[in-house]
Amino acid sequence: MRQWRAVWLACAMACLFAGCASTGKQMSALERAQYSWSAAIRWGDFEGAWGLVDPAWRETHPMSELEFERYRQVQVSHYRDLASRPGETEAMREIEIGVINRHTMAERTLRYTEQWRYDAEAKSWWITGGLPDFWAGE
Repeated sequence: MRQWRAVWLACAMACLFAGCASTGKQMSALERAQYSWSAAIRWGDFEGAWGLVDPAWRETHPMSELEFERYRQVQVSHYRDLASRPGETEAMREIEIGVINRHTMAERTLRYTEQWRYDAEAKSWWITGGLPDFWAGE
């Protein structure tokens, strides 16, 4: 009886891990994409962050050199993950960002919601809303 229980438990665990393998890889890919995104934003690499934006969004909302120049006028002082809701094909993350205007040295804090989408064909996670709008409400 004990042997059957051990065999059944081993089979159940194998099935469980087999089902989670692809989801685990997707979640790991999400974590890597979110880390790359937050690092690019924190260090002011907005062109690099733009490369992580959903290609469909980039095509319908192209960024001009003038718009990128506007991002060069600010410095991010902090980037904090407040809450996250990961999923298999979509994820959301609530972020608090500290932004310093390089000309006035005035700092302000804003909240930003990241929305992510998994592209099974490209096996990649994309942020779906473009770069954060540091000037919303001004």
